[in-house]
Amino acid sequence: MSIPTSSSRHSTLKEPGEFSLVSGGPLFQLWRRTRLSGDDLQWPQRRVLALVVLAWLPLLVLSLANGTAWGTGIELTFLKDVEVQARMLVALPLLIAAELSVHQRMRPLVRAFLDRGLVTGQARARFDAAIDSAMRLRNSVTAEVLMLALVYIVGVGFVWRNEVALDVTSWYGTPVDGRLHPSPAGWWLGCVSMPMLQFLLLRWYFRLFIMARFFWQVARLELNIVPTHPDRSGGLGFLAMESKVFAPLMLAQGVLLAGMIASRIFHAGASLPQFKPELFAIVVLMLLVVLGPLLVFSPRLAAAKRRGQLEYGGLAQRYVREYDVKWLRGGASKDEAFLGSGDIQSLADLGNGFEVINSMRVTPFTLQSVLQLVLVTLVPVLPLTLTMFSLQELLNRLVKVVL
Repeated sequence: MSIPTSSSRHSTLKEPGEFSLVSGGPLFQLWRRTRLSGDDLQWPQRRVLALVVLAWLPLLVLSLANGTAWGTGIELTFLKDVEVQARMLVALPLLIAAELSVHQRMRPLVRAFLDRGLVTGQARARFDAAIDSAMRLRNSVTAEVLMLALVYIVGVGFVWRNEVALDVTSWYGTPVDGRLHPSPAGWWLGCVSMPMLQFLLLRWYFRLFIMARFFWQVARLELNIVPTHPDRSGGLGFLAMESKVFAPLMLAQGVLLAGMIASRIFHAGASLPQFKPELFAIVVLMLLVVLGPLLVFSPRLAAAKRRGQLEYGGLAQRYVREYDVKWLRGGASKDEAFLGSGDIQSLADLGNGFEVINSMRVTPFTLQSVLQLVLVTLVPVLPLTLTMFSLQELLNRLVKVVL
């Protein structure tokens, strides 16, 4: 009877290429059965078209039928409602487009833990167990049912009616004694369109929680972190790409905020500076949910840096002592030429390696990753600066700054 080798045992474990935050769950299965998606989330344009037709088109039709699509009879007509157009025609497609982006780009990141030799030996079984656990949570029917209930009870029943809906006569309803009386279009908005958008957004945050949980489990493994790795993150620098992976999701969140601010500027007499707390909060939230989970690797990186400084410091001490004895104390043989000696290059290489260790970061992401995420989140808000001053004034100020 043959004893299975380590390699044969590992071959039976789940390949990390099967890792996907989005290709699972009841909604994904519904899309597959209705031919709106393939097994690898193909045809995103089908899903975008289907959801826009279901979420936005009835609002237009019902507003036209009710005479509130445009005109001067009410304060806020449908076609002038910047917020709903931004939500249904920009943010909603971005949330769908983000699925394919994350599905395709997260797999190489997870695979890199193995390809770069960060997870080896007995840790491989625990690594695969973490993948299995993440996929079970992703496929949870209970989780999506609870999210749907939360959307209808809290998202629409309280947040939208009391915090989002404007206190003006609009295409979606009329406020009477502080209570919104929806129009037919308003009923569709509250019962179908808004829940659909909020569910997709909440589902994304649930996926981000799964990712954070997976990273936490991986960070507890014995990772083969090398302090002299040139990425200055011990070999974990590839995780900084996460800010690009989730860029469509961050952009969608920025569009939602920009739409809300624009609606209040145009129809409620607000100004952009009034929303500094909201802008600051959304940036902090995005940093926490996207890059925050990577901080679970910081203790490992800090320990590797300390270990590297001690070990490479000891190696450097032995080398420079022997170098000193050989070239400064007469230890070298008379026929060995100093000029062109490989000892000089080795000394320089050792110094470079020690410098890499000293400059090693205790986070697997850089300041550039942070700035990229902030920029993507706030880009949709930038056009609203034109509400503070004209385009001509903006250009004049830019010229003064440049010159």
